[in-house]
Amino acid sequence: MIDALLPLGLLIVVGKIFEGVFKRFGLNSIVAYTITGTLLGPVTNIIELTSELQTFLGIGIFVFFFLVGLDEIDIPSFVATLRGRFFVAAIVSVLISLLVSIVFTSSLFKIGEFSLNLGFTEGLALAGILSLTSLGLVAKVLADKEHFKEPIGLEIFTTVIIAELLALLVVGFSIGEHDHELSVASVFLLLVQMTIFAIVAWFLSTRLLPPVIIFLQRFLDVPELSFGLLIGGLFLMVVGAEKIHLHGSIGALLFGAALSGLPRQVHQDVLPGMRSAAEGLFVPLFFASAGLHLDLSFTTLPIATIVALVVFPSLGKFAGAFIGTYIARLDNPLAQSTGLMAKGVAEIALLLVLFESGVIGQDVFSLFVLMMFGYIILMPPAIDFAITKAKKTHQPKLPDSVPLSFARHTMQDITVNHVIDRTRTYPNPALSAKNFVDYWAVPNQQDYLVVDKNNVEGVVSLPRLKAMPLKLRTDTQLGNVLRTNLPQAHLDEPIEDVLTRMANHSLSVIPVIDRDSDEFLGSITSENILQLAVLMDEIAEELKKRGDNIP
Repeated sequence: MIDALLPLGLLIVVGKIFEGVFKRFGLNSIVAYTITGTLLGPVTNIIELTSELQTFLGIGIFVFFFLVGLDEIDIPSFVATLRGRFFVAAIVSVLISLLVSIVFTSSLFKIGEFSLNLGFTEGLALAGILSLTSLGLVAKVLADKEHFKEPIGLEIFTTVIIAELLALLVVGFSIGEHDHELSVASVFLLLVQMTIFAIVAWFLSTRLLPPVIIFLQRFLDVPELSFGLLIGGLFLMVVGAEKIHLHGSIGALLFGAALSGLPRQVHQDVLPGMRSAAEGLFVPLFFASAGLHLDLSFTTLPIATIVALVVFPSLGKFAGAFIGTYIARLDNPLAQSTGLMAKGVAEIALLLVLFESGVIGQDVFSLFVLMMFGYIILMPPAIDFAITKAKKTHQPKLPDSVPLSFARHTMQDITVNHVIDRTRTYPNPALSAKNFVDYWAVPNQQDYLVVDKNNVEGVVSLPRLKAMPLKLRTDTQLGNVLRTNLPQAHLDEPIEDVLTRMANHSLSVIPVIDRDSDEFLGSITSENILQLAVLMDEIAEELKKRGDNIP
């Protein structure tokens, strides 16, 4: 065991120092960690992989994917965009990219040296990685370049959320399936297993874990209790995933995604220790381990193979992104397509999974890791340039709802009190559905509160009312088509918690109730939050023009 401490210490110390040095040149920390592993491993041979070191480094992959699920996977927003134009843009982009990439990764089309000639599921797994979009990299560019609160920044962010989750589903499926014979039954079984595992992870993470943590913290005086429960729960989820033939990294990803919907206060209580351990220890070690496998063995591949793998999947991904945004009729397809080209971090992690699973060799692994370095270095300025150019002629086509992860990045200090609409009037239950549709409907709003004498009776859905026959609409009162048992919001709550509640109940409006008196105070709609996000940026721009200090 002592022999393993020296390489661990070197990888951590050198990796964190390199992170600081590389940051001065605007380079991603992942590049610094990976180069650390390459320098201490293949270049100088100071560190050699042993079984003890490999076991410890392997923990990093689960922690990393847990954080990806926690920070980047936004399932409620994904569901909310189904059948919307952003979903259309993302799914067309991913499908075209997958089709082009699998031509050059699998033996399906038999194109000789231009292909890796992998089996179908192995080729699909690699094609899925090449079709991924890195939400983490997009979020960093939008934040660093102050594009986050601009309409086009929200549009790109929403499309990337959907595209990343779609591609991850493909990769998760194919990694779990590659050890088995492909058949309709095996595909169906794996999909059922993934669904059941996701449901169990969601239930444990959102329904069981938060009250258990709060209860134990109240009655037990144990330092870092929440951190211990969380890291232990992560490892148990990894084991559970492996038992049903899912890769442990996919289990960690789903566990993180399930926890992403926790209330903000629980996040603040539970996650600081996890993030400190991850960013200071596990993530640097994990990407350093990728560097330990990085060498020049890819130069032994045929030139035609190298060129085909580097050029055509990238062209296919850009073409798919451009076609998808054009078909969905989003403005500025060039900016949208450039945003969807962001890659690098999660891709390297998944490539290491494929390498350690024996799907790809060290030559292919090294080639694609170097390719991801190129994306990490080149795409941030390209995305910034495309967005800056597009802003001059941009006509916003905002999504119908605010992605939860967008709110976490841009509205951390915003509460319900900042967004509440106290001036709106509301229909009463006696109003006919026809009169409501004719006189009360407003643009960009689907759900409406129905209020009687300052008491919230329920909510009505405009699309549902419009689908009713005209005669039935005339004879039906709103009180007969109400959806009751609504969630509520309170003035002091973070807006991201309210968005989570709205998404979980598939609502675009929520009543605001006083905690003490239960008095109805007003409402919040998704449109209110979208307008606030845009207004915050407009105010900041105006203050800059005046030369004022922005708080």
